Amino acid sequence: MSPFLAIAKRELDGYFTTPIAYIFIVIYLVLSGLLTFYLGGFYEKEQADLSAFFGFQPWLYLLLVPAVSMRLWAEERQSGSIELLMTLPVTLWQAVLGKFLAAWLFIGLALSLTFPIWITVNYLGSPDNGAILTAYLASFLMAGAFLAIGSCVSAANRNQVVAFIITIALCFILMMAGFPLVLDLLSTWLPASVINAIANLGFLIHFQDLSKGVLELADIAFFVLVIGTWLYATAVILDLKKAE
Repeated sequence: MSPFLAIAKRELDGYFTTPIAYIFIVIYLVLSGLLTFYLGGFYEKEQADLSAFFGFQPWLYLLLVPAVSMRLWAEERQSGSIELLMTLPVTLWQAVLGKFLAAWLFIGLALSLTFPIWITVNYLGSPDNGAILTAYLASFLMAGAFLAIGSCVSAANRNQVVAFIITIALCFILMMAGFPLVLDLLSTWLPASVINAIANLGFLIHFQDLSKGVLELADIAFFVLVIGTWLYATAVILDLKKAE
């Protein structure tokens, strides 16, 4: 097994050696169900779609994904085990990608366990399953983007609570960047070109396009680029910390 996959497997196994993984999954599934069927008005809409479910996903990720990402590197630095990890025959990039992949697969597992909601909407009507599958992809990509940001913040902090709070703040800012209310406020003192650039950086804009079933390569490329950029920043920070 390659070092990259070995790290990913070790990290993924580590999630299930403590009750934290099971608590996270249960909380995520319960909140997803409550928000979809009660606050989302799933039955009242009388529409065979999962717009109520996917509409709440970014906000759930805003709280739950930083709870996963905060321990990626902050825990290693606080316990001193990062020095041991860096002495193993693995490159820095293998370590960064391995830990990220394990956390992303863990969140993907939690997302996949919401399949009973998908079954329910198919039982009650005839939804566009292609659009639902695209929306699941959008949710997975957004979770990955939040996780990459959290990985970078965790690499820069020893304190997990601080990493948690900073990650939430950064993700919230990037989510709100494309909000019409924010853009209208900024348009009073920024040129149109800057406003358009800020709008294109908004996570919700790209997520909503995909969650509607519109499979645009530009939206997928946006999330992939965000993930790659923040993981690169993670590697740079870890390399600087190693030199200290």
